[in-house]
Amino acid sequence: MGDSATSTSNEELFDPEFLDRLRAMFLRLKKRKQLRRKGIQSTPATGFTREFKGFRHYTPRDDYRAIDWQLYARLDRLFIRLYEEIQEFHVHIVVDTSSSMNQPFPEKRLTAQKLAVALGYMGLAGHHRVSLYSIGESVSDPVAPLKGQSSLQRVIDFVGGLKFEGKTNLDQAFQDFRPSRRRYGIIFVISDLYGREIDEAVSSIKHASLWPGEVHFLHVHHPWEEDPDLDGEIELLDVETGEQRRLWFTPRDRKRYRACYNEFLEGIEKECQGRQIDHQRWRTDCPFDDLFLDLLSRGSALGAGAS
Repeated sequence: MGDSATSTSNEELFDPEFLDRLRAMFLRLKKRKQLRRKGIQSTPATGFTREFKGFRHYTPRDDYRAIDWQLYARLDRLFIRLYEEIQEFHVHIVVDTSSSMNQPFPEKRLTAQKLAVALGYMGLAGHHRVSLYSIGESVSDPVAPLKGQSSLQRVIDFVGGLKFEGKTNLDQAFQDFRPSRRRYGIIFVISDLYGREIDEAVSSIKHASLWPGEVHFLHVHHPWEEDPDLDGEIELLDVETGEQRRLWFTPRDRKRYRACYNEFLEGIEKECQGRQIDHQRWRTDCPFDDLFLDLLSRGSALGAGAS
C-alpha cells in the first residue's frame, strides 16, 4: 500500500457488501422508529425539511393550497399532495488521524474509516447535513456540509484520502473544534484517545462537554493494546514522537501494564459519564455490524431519526 500513512482504496474501505449491510441496518432502524412513533414527537432540534409521500382525495377540511392543480387538469378530480416533515440534524464526524491510529495496528485506521463512512451514510440517508473533520495536533477545517445520498461518494473520497500521521494534541483539537449551533448537532469522535500524556484524554473531555448537541466518543483500540504478548528484553518505539526505549518486560510488568490500561479506559468512561457524553469502546476484533447497531440503539438522535 505504499508508505505507512497511505490512503485507503475505495474498494478496501467500502465494498458493495458493506453498502448492502448499511442499507439493511438503516431499514431496520427505520422500521423500528415507525413501530415506535405515535403522532408528532417533540425534539430539541431545529430545522425541518418536507419529503413528498403521495396523494389523497381532497376533502372540505383540507387546505385548498395543498391541491395539485396539474393533477386536477389531467384527471378532473381534486387531490392534495402529502408531505412528511423530517427532522434535520447536523452530523459532525471527527476522525483522529494521528500515527497511533495506524501503527503498528492498521486495523484501527480501517475501523475508524469504516465507522466514518457508515455514520456519513446514515446521516445522508436520514436527510441530515454531514460535516467531516480530521484531528491530530489540531482540528482540520471541514469540507462544506454534505446533504443527500448522492454525496456519499464525496464522503468515501474524503475518508479514503485521510493520511494517518503525526502527533496528537487532544486538548488543543477539542478546544479548537467549534460545531455550528444553527442545527441540533450530533457529534461523533473516532479516536484511540492517546494524547501526549496518559491523562490528557480525561482532561480534554471537559472541552467536549461544551460542544452544542449530542456527543459520542467511539474509542477504537486493538486487543493487543489491552494485553500485549511481550516477554524478556524489548525495544519500544513511540510512533508519534519517534522516542525509543529499551527495557526488560516480565510477567509482573505485563500484569501492571494491564491494570494501568484498564484504569486508562475506565477513567475515560467515567469522565464521559460524568459529563453526559456517550462513550463506546470499539475493539477492532469485534463484529462491526453488532457494535454499529448498538451505537445507533443507545439513544442517539441519528438512529432515532431514521426517516
